[in-house]
Amino acid sequence: MSDLRTVWRDLGGDWLVAGPSLAEDDGLETAVVLSLFTDRVAAEGDTAVEPTARRGWWGDAYPEVAGDQIGSRLWQLAREKQLPAVLARAELYAREALQWLVDDGVASSVTVQAEVVRQGVLGLLVTITRSATPVIRFRFETFWKGA
Repeated sequence: MSDLRTVWRDLGGDWLVAGPSLAEDDGLETAVVLSLFTDRVAAEGDTAVEPTARRGWWGDAYPEVAGDQIGSRLWQLAREKQLPAVLARAELYAREALQWLVDDGVASSVTVQAEVVRQGVLGLLVTITRSATPVIRFRFETFWKGA
């Protein structure tokens, strides 16, 4: 089954054009982009978030599976300083957002490495292991406003 290919560029997702139509892929890259860069609702204990600005996707109020949530909490790091503790949170938030790939049997494992690519840019290296295909790696960069 194919899907419209969604890629991450600079500040947002984009669809690629292939000839006279949109490019397609197996959907994995699109699923990863949407999982990482859609805003997940902030957890109750997230202290950096105002109670009235918890974001999230409205569809999470009506999940097909109880407790399912779309997206990641990476948005909470946009104004954080580039510190090792913040990189650890970026890895945690990305793994949390991609855990569904393992839970649903799409992948056997997912690993994430976060790094400071350059001043003001957070880099994520996502490695996905699937049993029937080789290891797949995606590299993403997103801007940090609180550099």
